[in-house]
Amino acid sequence: MSENLSASAKMEAIDNHNKISHLQGWIALSPLLLFLVLYVATSVVVGDFYKTPLTVAFMFSSMYAIAISKGSPLSKRIEHYSKGAGTSNLMYMLWIFVLAGAFANSAKMMGSVDATVNLALAFMPGQMILAGLFLIACFISFSVGTSVGTIVALMPMAVGIAEAAQCHLPLVAACVVGGAFFGDNLSFISDTTIAATTTQGCALKDKFKVNAFIVFPAALVVFVIYAVLGRSVQVPVEAQTIEWLKVLPYVAVLLTAVIGWHVMAILTLGIGLCGVIGILGGSYGIFGWFDAMGSGIMNMAELMIITMMAGGLLEIIRVNGGVQYIIERLSSRVNSRRGAEWAIGALVSLVNVCTANNTVAILAVGNIAKEIGTRFGVDPRKSASILDTFSCCVQGLLPYGAQLLLAAGIAKLNPIQMMPYLFYPIAIGCVTFCAILIGYPRRFSMHETVQAPIIPVPADALNPKG
Repeated sequence: MSENLSASAKMEAIDNHNKISHLQGWIALSPLLLFLVLYVATSVVVGDFYKTPLTVAFMFSSMYAIAISKGSPLSKRIEHYSKGAGTSNLMYMLWIFVLAGAFANSAKMMGSVDATVNLALAFMPGQMILAGLFLIACFISFSVGTSVGTIVALMPMAVGIAEAAQCHLPLVAACVVGGAFFGDNLSFISDTTIAATTTQGCALKDKFKVNAFIVFPAALVVFVIYAVLGRSVQVPVEAQTIEWLKVLPYVAVLLTAVIGWHVMAILTLGIGLCGVIGILGGSYGIFGWFDAMGSGIMNMAELMIITMMAGGLLEIIRVNGGVQYIIERLSSRVNSRRGAEWAIGALVSLVNVCTANNTVAILAVGNIAKEIGTRFGVDPRKSASILDTFSCCVQGLLPYGAQLLLAAGIAKLNPIQMMPYLFYPIAIGCVTFCAILIGYPRRFSMHETVQAPIIPVPADALNPKG
């Protein structure tokens, strides 16, 4: 018994020694706060989100982050930044951006976008365009389990529909992004679902049951909102000729997305079909196809730079203890089951802000969320649902998150322009907040309390692989 107490005391002493002080924590998080002031606050004050480019805000924040990282030479600090900017996850996203740019522009130049839009408008009532795009995005994302893949497959067509029907482009783009997060949060094959259920120790189907009670009402409300907003949309009355062959690239992209192809394989197929159909149909020659792809890739250049700088900045924050500070402070203030659910939601949300990746955020806080839940009687199924839903809510509203950046790059928008219309991420956040407040769903909110010590989150959980 005494040996166990001694070992416990040693572990507690080590834990206290490794804790991040308030000053260290705020200094570690200050680069992110500087970015928010430089970009968001400044843009709100002047009323123009193009006054301060995202690249400039990230550049100054990155320089500041490297400057305040003490305890190592400048070369080491730059190495940490470069490591964050060049992770395998980020390189994967950059490849998607490259292929998405090449596909979107080559499809546009050979007339595939116009043909697909004409087909969609021929069968879709104008009043249901917004709600219809949201519903299609929900279906595709639930089928493929990825928000990025859904945006890649659907956004170019949505942009064409917005132009043809003279809809507000940020609103149309937000419909697709919102629907994309429906499946990211709910699909059985979504990486966030797998991460949440694995860390909380519950079955996929059980987590789905809890999530369904929360997100289905939110999705229904958002569908109605988009249907109401779409009442004034008018489809052009002139009959447009549908060039069926030029529709093939988008049909192939959508079908392969639904049956579960890898997003990079989907885009490669789309690029190849655009080239073959465009060259044989006389839309462009082989060098015209190359030029179209090159221009599309260059259109994504700013997006790729922003993604890399965000990755480097967030890695510096992690190395300096910013993520650990958030986890320590929130987990130490829990004293009830409801408080534990609030803490789990707040933990994954704040870490998501610091990592700009909802899967990474769930993996980073999953172990500590499990310990908090076990100690204060949170049902693992509800804990997994809270983790997944709050992370998707935050990820769907981050202007520097991959999904909004990708959507903005394809639609040639500023990410901030879409945010007022991202009703679905806002809705699932509000519903989950209320679910915690009132103990809903009831049968998943009355788990018996089991006292257990809170185990500190392992260091490697703050920097998960892939």
